[in-house]
Amino acid sequence: MDNSSSHVESCWRTQLRNRIIQASSLLEILLSGLVLIGLLLSAVPLIKWMPGLLFDGNEVEIRIFLERSLDIVIGIEFIKMLAKHSPGSSLEVLLYAIARHMIVGHEDAVQNLVSVGAIALIFVIRKYFFVPSFGHKMPGGGTAPDIEQQEKQQAERTGEA
Repeated sequence: MDNSSSHVESCWRTQLRNRIIQASSLLEILLSGLVLIGLLLSAVPLIKWMPGLLFDGNEVEIRIFLERSLDIVIGIEFIKMLAKHSPGSSLEVLLYAIARHMIVGHEDAVQNLVSVGAIALIFVIRKYFFVPSFGHKMPGGGTAPDIEQQEKQQAERTGEA
């Protein structure tokens, strides 16, 4: 096999790999759109339940309202995670999911303690072990919005000092 045929095969593999990446990115965007549509549709019953909660909301109705509301919040964070591709957004999804479990679930003290420990661990990871360069750039080459916001805040702090 000569050098030119291996080069052609290498270019063909690279093009195929790039097409697969593009297709998976497109599927990810479509999935995000479907999740967004589903979240918008699931918000309609919440709006309908609000007047009932004001006048005769019992414990069960309030619990269902909170469950659905927190599910929507987690869905929104999931969409942001798919869009940003940053580790910070995936930590936020985990944080909201654990918080929802604690708020809505009727768990025993040990499970609540484990949930509080998990939330504390997420904050420790974010504070001490979070590497900004991982997930710093978005697929288009721009800076991830959460990293950009952190950089602006840090610049403001150093400008004031």
